[in-house]
Amino acid sequence: MLDKCQGAQERWGGVSDIIDAWLEGRQVLISHFVALPSQSISHGLNERLSMFCDLLMDYLSSGHFEVYEQLLREGGESDDGSLEEAQQLFPLIQPTTDQALDFNDKYSSMKDPTVQQIREFAEQLSMLGESLENRFSLEDTMIELLHLTHSENTTS
Repeated sequence: MLDKCQGAQERWGGVSDIIDAWLEGRQVLISHFVALPSQSISHGLNERLSMFCDLLMDYLSSGHFEVYEQLLREGGESDDGSLEEAQQLFPLIQPTTDQALDFNDKYSSMKDPTVQQIREFAEQLSMLGESLENRFSLEDTMIELLHLTHSENTTS
């Protein structure tokens, strides 16, 4: 997941300050995500989990309320069908948002968990990882469709 994120930064780095900041936020989010399974309850899991959930909410908010809007604005400036194609991605992204919100609601303040809650947490974390990987792929497709098409149209 981290390698794909770095690849996205290499492909689209420097094309937009908003996209750069968002992709940097994605990389930070992923690095916190991959560190979670190695945390023990007695050695900072609650703090790390709370920080991860904060980063997750920031990433989702930034995507929905800044980056997506910019990409849609840019895509609307061309008549090549990329806007319509990108809009078809939103219903695919929404379930990943819902899953991340549910994870945040359930685990952002997990205090003194039981063994069963820890098992559920491990399962939910794994499912969230798969969901985030899917989301990142869809978002990368959206960037490719909208921003790069816009960039090509403005340079032609």
